Amino acid sequence: MAKWYEQAVFYHIYPLGLTGAPFNNDCLGKSAEELAKPHRFEELFDWIPHIAELGCTAIYIGPLFESGTHGYDTIDYKKVDSRLGTNEDFIEFVKRAHAAGIKVVVDGVFNHTGRGVFAFEDLRVNRENSPYRYWYRDVSFEGNTCFNDGFWYQAWHNIHDLPALNQWNEDVRQYIFSVIRFWIHEFDIDGIRLDSADCLDFNFLRDICSVARYEKEDFWMMGELIHGDYARWINGGLLDSSTNYELHKGLFSGHNDHNYFEIAHSIRRQFDANGGIYKGMHLYTFVDNHDVDRLASKLNEKAHLPLVWTLLFTLPGIPAIYYGSEWGIEGRKNGPDDSPMRPRLILSEMEANPPVPGLAEFISKLAALKKEDLALTYGRYQELLLTNRQYAYARILDDHAVVVAANNDPNPAEMWFNCPLCRGNAKLEDVLKKDVCQDAGDSQACDLDGEILDGRIHVAIPGHTVRVFMI
Repeated sequence: MAKWYEQAVFYHIYPLGLTGAPFNNDCLGKSAEELAKPHRFEELFDWIPHIAELGCTAIYIGPLFESGTHGYDTIDYKKVDSRLGTNEDFIEFVKRAHAAGIKVVVDGVFNHTGRGVFAFEDLRVNRENSPYRYWYRDVSFEGNTCFNDGFWYQAWHNIHDLPALNQWNEDVRQYIFSVIRFWIHEFDIDGIRLDSADCLDFNFLRDICSVARYEKEDFWMMGELIHGDYARWINGGLLDSSTNYELHKGLFSGHNDHNYFEIAHSIRRQFDANGGIYKGMHLYTFVDNHDVDRLASKLNEKAHLPLVWTLLFTLPGIPAIYYGSEWGIEGRKNGPDDSPMRPRLILSEMEANPPVPGLAEFISKLAALKKEDLALTYGRYQELLLTNRQYAYARILDDHAVVVAANNDPNPAEMWFNCPLCRGNAKLEDVLKKDVCQDAGDSQACDLDGEILDGRIHVAIPGHTVRVFMI
């Protein structure tokens, strides 16, 4: 039976950035009387209709746990970050998303905590006598850190703001399981994206997934993975999916370098029907996110934006749109500063004055195509033509095929390649041009750029252009 997430189109929100929340959490330690609670979720409510109109069927929003700064230095696992609002606000957000037919997935930060979480605070005060002494990895009272606590501990990537949890401690495990149950039952979330999943012990990860799926049968478990064999974390009752950083890199550099071989090599290696290492898996695919530069900043040619987005939606994977990139906004990491990739955005201003006019509407068409055509989710991949600057492939399901032909060269190109599933009076339908042709009142215009001759497809493509055909 198909799972909802296999056919999903995700919208990714970094809420602290989008809403303009202050970087330092000045809400901490204040009573309700002292604190006029911000309700930034009320602004996020307004984004739900936009996300639905864009064609997305799921939202990945995070981090949400109460934290001190960027969101991944958790202070309270059972409280929504006070800079965004209250638990009740997020309950309402999920209800509104579900009413719009949109699933909701949140971050799970279970490898490390912030220094302000209750367990670490107790360790700092009570030291050897703390009941949480063994909650953290390799605590030694004979060492020290940059914080001069008078003891040493392992930290995520040696960043001592983020002390590493001892995943082999039973009390830690049971606490994290309780957190997962709390978020499922309190907020009715539909999945968790596990931060730094490669840092989680496999047995701990397996138990996390088991607990979540026991509480909600169709719960989606996705891991943030950058390097390595993603299948190690997906097989054997572990994750349902992982981030596909290998494809992410190829999607922009393959265009910048006029090297479609890079993209095609990744797809062959990952999803080829005759031995792809991730064949049958549904990886989470993206062109940018809160940790990497925006696509519009990475591409040498802005004209390649539609090509990259089309490949994202038509190659194997679960496509995701990072908030603002549907309008082509830019943003580059500035040394250790991630804020340029996590900007404050006002929905009405973006809709009225998008940096790249028409891009959001184009992406919406791709999302509708992904939703309507199961070949783009379950169809096998077949490469049809490959040069440095031209690339054609098909997604084939039963007796139906979607054919994509892309030209990253500034000059027009003519492409000839064998037609998959061509039999009888097979015809090409250019699905990206169809609306334009109908609006112009020219029923023949859609056939001008592609034809089938003696079992071969002939396509004439302008420079920096992509075509999507149905057969």
